[in-house]
Amino acid sequence: MSALCLLLAGTMCFLMPLSALATDTDNNGTTDGRTYEDEPGSSRRPSDTEDLNIDNILTLELNNGNGSINGALQIVMTLTFIALVPILLLTLTSFTRIIIVLHFTRQALNTQTAPPNMILIGLSLFLTFFIMQPVFTEINENAIKPMNEGTITNEEFFERASVPLRQYMYGQTEVKDVSVFMEIAGYEDWDGEPDAVPMQVLIPSYVVSEMRTAFIIGFLIYIPFLVIDMVVSSVLMSMGMMMLPPTTISMPFKILLFVLADGWNLVIVNLVRTFY
Repeated sequence: MSALCLLLAGTMCFLMPLSALATDTDNNGTTDGRTYEDEPGSSRRPSDTEDLNIDNILTLELNNGNGSINGALQIVMTLTFIALVPILLLTLTSFTRIIIVLHFTRQALNTQTAPPNMILIGLSLFLTFFIMQPVFTEINENAIKPMNEGTITNEEFFERASVPLRQYMYGQTEVKDVSVFMEIAGYEDWDGEPDAVPMQVLIPSYVVSEMRTAFIIGFLIYIPFLVIDMVVSSVLMSMGMMMLPPTTISMPFKILLFVLADGWNLVIVNLVRTFY
């Protein structure tokens, strides 16, 4: 949950420096304290009251403003950022590998919906927070806290926040994936240095590497259960019970083998260790 708090704190950092300027109605270079064009009660004809007595020009700037952003606008911007959080969680963290491996484990057991999707997603989220905790802590100490204190600018915030994230992603990404995407992006003279890889290249390279690693682990998980299916199928065919689905008989043996081997502990613990 601390990681979620860090994400929300980072969101507020983007909104705090914003300010709004009132309208310069008399064009004298200074902003007025009001936004109406004519003094109230100055209408002389009925037609003067047909138009709204406001100046609808609004200027937003990041620094040295004389007001603050409207609360409704802050809520809209916050909700927009929160809508992007699931995408960032899927592409920039360990969530992808974890959820794919857990899905393969359930498919290998042939238990269909046990454990349910909500359980797998919740477990994947907590494992993701556990694995990414050092990265989130470094971002909080080096980027979010200085930003809240006003000692760094927005550009410095993005630069500091991206450093631990880049180090994590590059450490989990295979060089061949980075090389391919660098070549596609036109960086053919890449010297192999991690700092020279832009984020728009590193992110897809990381996702492809995560999917490859997850499928390899899933294949290794499938092997013992596939052996059980083959043995049960051979026994049923030798007994002449060809109309009986082998999965119906093999599923209890799979669950028994998984329980006796403490399968969830083996899968989850060794899966977490692949990130270290």
